[in-house]
Amino acid sequence: MIANFISNLGPAFFLELALDFLLVFTLGYCIVLERRLAAVRKGQEGLSRTIGELNMAIAGAGASLRALKAATGEAATTLDERLKRARLHIDELSVLTASGERIAARMETATPSSASARAARPAAADMALPSASIMSRLERSAK
Repeated sequence: MIANFISNLGPAFFLELALDFLLVFTLGYCIVLERRLAAVRKGQEGLSRTIGELNMAIAGAGASLRALKAATGEAATTLDERLKRARLHIDELSVLTASGERIAARMETATPSSASARAARPAAADMALPSASIMSRLERSAK
């Protein structure tokens, strides 16, 4: 009976059976591909989100750099102003010191009128003027 049934089936039946098997295999493969594509899409969304966060971080870093550059410019301007004022003060102190030294030299060369002034004069001549020390320090700091 089974042999009779198989002999009645012809090559068309086996061909259809092979096509059905290939169709089921293709359906299974499509399911696997769909799952993989879903995973790729999910990864792509995560990557897109990460790229967006990176862009925001870059924009924030750029804004921080611009603010730092502005602050540096302001600090440089303030420092330049302070240096100019310090140089003016140095010049003024130099003039005052030179004037004081000239006055002291004139006082030393003036003839003393009493003997006590003559006795005090050699002691004063041995002492160094503080203005010379100040001038040497100012010249070193200016360099």
